[in-house]
Amino acid sequence: MTGHDGSPAHPLRPATLRVARALQAIIAVVVFGSLLIQLAVILGGGADANSGAAGTDVPLATRLVRLFSYFTVQSNLIVAVVALLLVARPLRHGRIWEVVRLDSLLGIIVTGVVYVLVLAPQLDLEGWALVVTVGLHYVTPVLAPLAWLLFGPRPRFTGWTVAAAFVWPAGWLLYTFVHGALSGWYPYPFLDAGELGLGPALVNAGLVLAAALVLAVVVAAIDRRVPSLLPGAARDDAA
Repeated sequence: MTGHDGSPAHPLRPATLRVARALQAIIAVVVFGSLLIQLAVILGGGADANSGAAGTDVPLATRLVRLFSYFTVQSNLIVAVVALLLVARPLRHGRIWEVVRLDSLLGIIVTGVVYVLVLAPQLDLEGWALVVTVGLHYVTPVLAPLAWLLFGPRPRFTGWTVAAAFVWPAGWLLYTFVHGALSGWYPYPFLDAGELGLGPALVNAGLVLAAALVLAVVVAAIDRRVPSLLPGAARDDAA
């Protein structure tokens, strides 16, 4: 088997593919399981693991819109979709695919770091809400980057990939501020333009984007320089 450039590709071990698939399957189960629990809790009037807010004073449709407006939920959904696709084809590649793959990594790492450093000290969760937050804020932010570090495949990311990966975060921030201006609700306190003022909220958003850009550069450097158990040179159809 040869790579795209005609050079010999690293041999693929069936056991490595099985382990890679199994780890991605676990990630998908954690995400979808956590989200199903969260939906059941919300339908029952229980607490949202992202905010701790509970009750029926807010219409159900509004609570559901808010749930899927969280960066945490969107990043976990991207991770879960990526995981399922990698279960099917661990060596999947393609220009748009690599953007989504990078988004899954950047989004879930930012989710974990921001939650631990900024949000967790402000929340006191228990019961099923705690189970959900462990899944979405702790387990997937560890497992998804770990799976990529171990199995890659690498190299995959280019400068174009890094630039295009910021379309989704920028779009999410635009949506967040427009939705917040219309509804008065913001998913995270550090983006609450109603409480902080638009200027400080935009500064906070810019700081998060800047941190994400540094992270993207680091991830791209790892992608280029650190080998993975699944070789980037192997053809997609070998999966």
